[in-house]
Amino acid sequence: MMGRFRDLPIRGKLLAMVLVPLAVVLPLLGIILLVWADLSFDRLLITKVRSDLAVANGYFERVLGEVGASAATLADSNALHLELARQPAAELVPLLQRFKTREGLDFVNFRRSDGTLVATDFAPAGETSAAPAFRLRGAAQRRASVEILSPDELERLAPALIPRVTVPLVETRNAAPTTRAQEDRAMVVLASAPVVSADGRQLGHVQAGVLLNRNLPFIDHINGIVYPEGSLPFGSQGTATLFLDDVRISTNVRLFGADPTNRAIGTRVSQTVRDAVLGRGGTWLDRAFVVSDWYVSGYQPLADGAGQRVGMLYVGFLEQPFTLLKYGALAAIGLIFGAVMVAAALVSLRGARGIFGPIEQMAQTMQRVEAGEMGARVGPVPGHDEIGQLAGHLDHLLDTIDDKTQALQRWNAELDAKVAERTRALEAAQQQLVRSEKLAAVGQLTASIAHEVNNPIAVIQGNLDLARELLGADAQRVSGELRLVDEQVERMRLIVTQLLQFARPNEFAGYIDNVDTAQALQSCLVLVAHLLSRTRIELQRELHATRLPAVNRNELQQVLVNLLVNAIHAMPEGGTLTLATRDAGDDAVEIDVADTGAGLDAELLAELFQPFVTRKKDGTGLGLWISRSIVERYGGDIRAANRGDGRPGAVFTVMLRVEDRGARVPG
Repeated sequence: MMGRFRDLPIRGKLLAMVLVPLAVVLPLLGIILLVWADLSFDRLLITKVRSDLAVANGYFERVLGEVGASAATLADSNALHLELARQPAAELVPLLQRFKTREGLDFVNFRRSDGTLVATDFAPAGETSAAPAFRLRGAAQRRASVEILSPDELERLAPALIPRVTVPLVETRNAAPTTRAQEDRAMVVLASAPVVSADGRQLGHVQAGVLLNRNLPFIDHINGIVYPEGSLPFGSQGTATLFLDDVRISTNVRLFGADPTNRAIGTRVSQTVRDAVLGRGGTWLDRAFVVSDWYVSGYQPLADGAGQRVGMLYVGFLEQPFTLLKYGALAAIGLIFGAVMVAAALVSLRGARGIFGPIEQMAQTMQRVEAGEMGARVGPVPGHDEIGQLAGHLDHLLDTIDDKTQALQRWNAELDAKVAERTRALEAAQQQLVRSEKLAAVGQLTASIAHEVNNPIAVIQGNLDLARELLGADAQRVSGELRLVDEQVERMRLIVTQLLQFARPNEFAGYIDNVDTAQALQSCLVLVAHLLSRTRIELQRELHATRLPAVNRNELQQVLVNLLVNAIHAMPEGGTLTLATRDAGDDAVEIDVADTGAGLDAELLAELFQPFVTRKKDGTGLGLWISRSIVERYGGDIRAANRGDGRPGAVFTVMLRVEDRGARVPG
């Protein structure tokens, strides 16, 4: 894949780099945004229905509190206490009727302390029926709760409410299967409050309640609080419902249809919601199918005074308007992303064309130049960016190449002439190398002769010692002659040894000693004495060094002899040869060999220590290079410069290191 991409022309690469991100990244970002928006919108709806359910539950708790407060008010009223003090209490029933009407209750009754029913708001207990009296939960304390009453219990308390209780069950989609045909139980808000006399005796208690079955004002008021007019946009409708078990006993679902009285009382909740809320006691906050449509719904369980789940409180709003809004918003986002992608593609294509157009023009120009059209040029290109600058540089480069080609042709002719000149110089160098080889052969011959001379010297010395032994006491008569012979033999050995050290220094190297530089110079002067004797050179000594550098004595002599010979050759008409030694720095000794010759020009000074560099007709150009190599091997250096004391000539300075800083000339 990458190989095919690399083989594409620049136009294809740019288009791929521009369009692939637009075709992949933007759609991917769009999908991510759509999914996020979808989830966020759904979470927003769930958050709203959670808030709506909390408002509805708050109002329901408020109703419980109001009914409880009404019961407590009656229990504490002076009128009730006065009526109970009278025997018989003939005005108790009218009192209960007036209180029920004033407080907006559906029923109210008075019971003795043991729970026996004494009077209701419509008749004394003895006149209601022949059935025995019964007790209700919570009668002994002040409390308010949701309770479920059987038909018999409700008939003893409020027979006028029986027509509102029975709810025929309506077959409902997704509801749990059941064999019941109707719901005849009553869901009531039941409150009780004890009646206590002034002396602390409990005279009985008051029970008051509100029937929730078909209590349309109650459920409409909840719906009005949770969903006031204009609170839901886009035509959505809010609903509220009270369930007894899973049956709608009071609801405003379908209230907004053609027939406002056609409510969904008797329909049942879906089995999924029933299992989650009534079965597991959880709160449902999700979309749910309500009667005939999908609603964003909130269900919470309702428990009686004993803590048993007996029903549900529901609020919700129609999902379809919000779904249409969500899909419309998502579609708008998709269209915006699509439009942005198309616009970005067009802009990118135009920008890419501004890049690969000049590049293709430059490529075509190079093809024309390769074909031999040397005058081909890119010419002006639109824009002054890097590509425009590159096109200008290419034209400038082609102009330069054209100029350089012509210059190369001129230089070619000059080069031919220089090659001929260098060839002649090379031949001269070859001749010089031949001379150097001859000198090397002379050195080998000298070393061979020196070795051959050593043998006769050894024979003479041995015979001299033998003659001295044979003469015995008579040797004293010729002791002067014998001593003279010894001195001359020793002189011959010294000359041969120094000749060997100069001709074959490597054979005598290999050990390092603390060398007295003054003595080393004196030994070297012996070797060059024959050269000094032929010239008018004055010798000056300034030997002030006290340190003994660590170096091989023979190699140091080789270096100094080379410098002395060069200095003598630099003064063919005579002059002054200055030899100086001095302590330098903390651990060095410097030896100066200065002449009063012509000095060193700048060109020669720059390459003086390179091999084969010389100004002498019979020189090899290797002496200074070898000398510096020897000195550097011992951590030193050789420097060359023209004299700076107002006199002509050059000075060569040998710098040597002192290994043992305590090594000094004995003094």
